[in-house]
Amino acid sequence: MFDYTPLYRSSVGFDRLFQLLDEAAATETQTYPPYNIERVSDTEYRITMAVAGFGPQDVAIEAKGNTLSVIGKKADKPTAVGAMLHQGIAARGFERRFQLADHVEVKGADMDNGLLHIALKREVPEALKPRQIPIGATPKLKSIETKAA
Repeated sequence: MFDYTPLYRSSVGFDRLFQLLDEAAATETQTYPPYNIERVSDTEYRITMAVAGFGPQDVAIEAKGNTLSVIGKKADKPTAVGAMLHQGIAARGFERRFQLADHVEVKGADMDNGLLHIALKREVPEALKPRQIPIGATPKLKSIETKAA
């Protein structure tokens, strides 16, 4: 762990950044299930996770704040017709978390051929978008007169 106290004294509003750095340092590298993150357009993204062996009823997706959690748990063990000689398809439970940027919302999810697709969209509110300020459009300001005491 790194002590960010000196940085807190000279910065304002970066608490979330420091929290993300702490979480990244504390989190061990996960490799299951594999996933892709792709940019579909300037404002749309898609996370694709390989969840072979899991059905829609086995996967839960939760968006809370700026964290997206994908949790997979097998409801029950499949009944094997014969004895399993080799099991190469992983069916273990998983939990994968993604940190979303501000104003990124989960728009939906779909599962197809063992791939879970999660659609994301960045929607910046109008008040936060850059806007042009015309020159000369400032209303005349009244001057405050000072009275002698």
